[in-house]
Amino acid sequence: MAGKVIIAGMGPGDPAQVPPAVLAALPGVDKIYLRTARHPAVAALKERGLQWESFDSYYEQAGDFEELYRRIVATLLGEARDKELAYVVPGHPLVAERSVTLLLEAAPGAGVDTRVIPAMSCLDALYATLHLDPTRGLTVTDALTFTLDGLDPGLGLILTQVYNQRIASDTKLTLMGLYPDEYPVTVVRGAGLTGEERVATVPLYAIDRLPWIDHLTSIYLPPYPEGRDRTLAGLKAIMARLRGEGGCPWDREQTHQSLKRYLIEEAYEVLEAIDTGDMHKLCEELGDLLLQVVFHARLAEENGDFTLADCLEAICAKMRRRHPHVFGTAILNTAGEVLARWDQIKAAEKKSNGEGEPSVLSVPRGLPALMKALKVQEQAARVGFDWSDVTGVWAKVEEELEELKEAVAGEERREQAAEVGDVLFALVNLARWLGVEPEAALQATVAKFMQRFQYIERKARQKGLDMGRLSLAEMDALWEEAKKIPGK
Repeated sequence: MAGKVIIAGMGPGDPAQVPPAVLAALPGVDKIYLRTARHPAVAALKERGLQWESFDSYYEQAGDFEELYRRIVATLLGEARDKELAYVVPGHPLVAERSVTLLLEAAPGAGVDTRVIPAMSCLDALYATLHLDPTRGLTVTDALTFTLDGLDPGLGLILTQVYNQRIASDTKLTLMGLYPDEYPVTVVRGAGLTGEERVATVPLYAIDRLPWIDHLTSIYLPPYPEGRDRTLAGLKAIMARLRGEGGCPWDREQTHQSLKRYLIEEAYEVLEAIDTGDMHKLCEELGDLLLQVVFHARLAEENGDFTLADCLEAICAKMRRRHPHVFGTAILNTAGEVLARWDQIKAAEKKSNGEGEPSVLSVPRGLPALMKALKVQEQAARVGFDWSDVTGVWAKVEEELEELKEAVAGEERREQAAEVGDVLFALVNLARWLGVEPEAALQATVAKFMQRFQYIERKARQKGLDMGRLSLAEMDALWEEAKKIPGK
């Protein structure tokens, strides 16, 4: 005989709302288990003289709720191998019941059949108490697993299973990452339970101060449209408005080509903020860069090419595919192994897309020259095309410098330009071996030069002198002064 578990709901709390189908099914099973006996609807089972065993003791033994629910499932499947059991839970079995989800997932593998008998959920009672129409837009989630990820604050929010003041406090702190501290929150205990229902609307910061919060408590936050300004959806909506009828004339005129310069400028402003260590500026500049991404995605959507969601889906899939050591079974222990595997996967992707046998060297054409040189050297090195030690790199730098001297002596401009390029390429390679980022190093040197030269300019103005009339010796003396100033 195959085992079987009947999964039944008791409704939101009123004993009169326990479904007749549940009460009719329970007497015929071998054993009844309750997730918790601490529920008003259990009175309906007592009236019929039913006997049961509850999992309330597991709450004291388990380290967290996930462990608790898995222990419940293990017990049920272990005993149901040759029996017919009933597992009875508050509310609707498929609404905010993690243990039921786990049970339904595990039962087929354990050779146990299941049957679900529905009931009125706590949400139905909450809708009535709060006069809510969920079809107008509503997010419902479990307070035990709640995060702000993906939340649309423009919709109303219901959090169930706010079991106690500790969970209410944790939930409050999470919500304060998006909602104002004073935002009105309606706390409902025992929704639909005659004589025991309690409802209070309090500021968000005070929800954990209500002394009557227990396992029958849920909370509701009304829509907060202003909160969308902290979401990607909010930025998308702004861009749609700017590009739409009655929007901004400048934004409506832009194309992918016209926006290219702004994308580059914003990327460099991000780099500048990183170099200065100004986190406030970095936050602002990352927002500006994100705007460019959303802008291009909006243009593509209007043309029917792709959407921002397509971009997100593609990069998520790519990151999972290129990290088999995180999202799969591959074992990669060093950063070098990760980069080598990344290149292998990238090459396989290009080949599968019909690009032929891809080259090991793959860099964007528009990349700045120093960055491009570093990237191609790194890619070549990953397949073994590299010096055995830094001695060979130094020798190559010296060799290229000698060739440049010869080219200068020969006065052939094209040859000189080629040799300058060779010297720069060799210096980038040396920087790679030394662990120095060449682009950042040169940017720092340029910034240092500018600071010292601007010092000369200021000193000249202070003395009432024209920069163009200063001798080289005078400027050099001021330069030496600037070098002695800390930070210059």
